[in-house]
Amino acid sequence: MQYENPGTIVSTEWLFNHLDNPDLRILDGTWFLPGVERDAKAEYDKAHIPGARFFDIDHISDDSSCLPHMAPPHEKFVSRMLAMGVGDGHQIVVYDSHGLFSSARVWWLFRHMGHTQIAVLDGGMPKWISEGRPLEDMPPRATRRHMTARRQAHMVKSRSQVLSASNSGAFEILDARSPGRFLGSETEPRKGLRSGRIPGSKNVFHLDLLNDNGTMKTPDELRDIFADAGVDMSKPAITTCGSGITAAIVNLALERTGKTDHALYDGSWTEWGKDSELPIEKGER
Repeated sequence: MQYENPGTIVSTEWLFNHLDNPDLRILDGTWFLPGVERDAKAEYDKAHIPGARFFDIDHISDDSSCLPHMAPPHEKFVSRMLAMGVGDGHQIVVYDSHGLFSSARVWWLFRHMGHTQIAVLDGGMPKWISEGRPLEDMPPRATRRHMTARRQAHMVKSRSQVLSASNSGAFEILDARSPGRFLGSETEPRKGLRSGRIPGSKNVFHLDLLNDNGTMKTPDELRDIFADAGVDMSKPAITTCGSGITAAIVNLALERTGKTDHALYDGSWTEWGKDSELPIEKGER
């Protein structure tokens, strides 16, 4: 597979060959689902890709929201990046311990803040380790560099905007959750949420976009997956999932196909599923 665009995905070989680039910044964006007894920061402290900084998805978020890890105000994002030594002119590569999971959320967040020089490491930490590439256990020294953040409002959608899109059919709403959750036949992992989906949405299960080794499928394969799901690629897209994490994998996949008119519903099912006034669908159409 070719990685011609370091604004989407880069290979482990590409990253290894650029480790000495002073303008490279590597981020460990590992995040675990609630209930999984693993500590992402502790695992980072034990071993990470040389030069990597830890990006805490739950910490770099909107403290004023009752919803989990919502996109932070741009002022908070900038201050956290300054403290981490991440700024303008840096090529950023983000990875996670799953292969390709929460790293896509970090990619989307940077893009939402107007920073396009960011790519996801294809296959993440598992592929890096399987190839015998180097690791370290010491955090890098952070040298501050100015970070300019210009929030791209069109890249995130609110509950009311998604409701309007659902009613109008002007957007394709793409749900990254498992087929069982999408159909409403599985209980939601978060307590207090109804089962089902946003009316008119289509299921693009995030794992279907990936190979068994955690790498993303080719652009042609991704196009076929979207076509099989009945997605009209001429329409702008809104992605959704449980809490805005795996939805970003769909955004990344759309970007890989060359589609740029896509946004993410940040509240996702955590917000939609608990509001009894919002409509839901269940079962097959």
